[in-house]
Amino acid sequence: MTQPRLTRRATLLGFAASLAAPAIARAQSTDAFPTNEEVIRDQVAVRRNISAFSQQNWQDHFDAIGVGCLLADISSRAVHYWAPDGTYKLYPSSVPMTEELTRRGYTEVVRKTENPSWTPTASMRERDPTLPQRIEGGVPGNPLGTRAMYLDWPAYLVHGTHDTRKIGRQSSSGCIGLYNQHVEELYPMVQIGTKVRLL
Repeated sequence: MTQPRLTRRATLLGFAASLAAPAIARAQSTDAFPTNEEVIRDQVAVRRNISAFSQQNWQDHFDAIGVGCLLADISSRAVHYWAPDGTYKLYPSSVPMTEELTRRGYTEVVRKTENPSWTPTASMRERDPTLPQRIEGGVPGNPLGTRAMYLDWPAYLVHGTHDTRKIGRQSSSGCIGLYNQHVEELYPMVQIGTKVRLL
């Protein structure tokens, strides 16, 4: 039985693959590819976040819906909002960088501002003396984005951000951040007096 003849194209492709193999092996031995442990860790983290990022019921967190209820779930990095008419919204969020910066419990929305100005707190300036004294509203570098809802805890807000990399991460100094398009959707629905829980 005769072996089939290799075509010129097949020969060239085989030769090219043999040249590429050492380069692929070198690339695989570098940090360009994650280790098995990194892949498993990332898969577990994604599964945990997806399972936690699920619809909740306001009755599990609040006695009454009142003018609305907002739940900021720190562990799943999600904001849940319930309007009095039954409208429900769920958004990904940023959360505080550390447990020391995280405040949990019940509060409420006491003020709302479009294109808020930002003044870093004394503790922020202590951590980073290069921070400006103030950034006016509407400026792209403003960390509060396009809308802010102030809580009755001093210096704690639910606000937008121009830095979309922060959403889904531990990246704030205590506030809860949303994509600008999400905070702009939420802002007109949230009334002063909306009950808020940081969980």
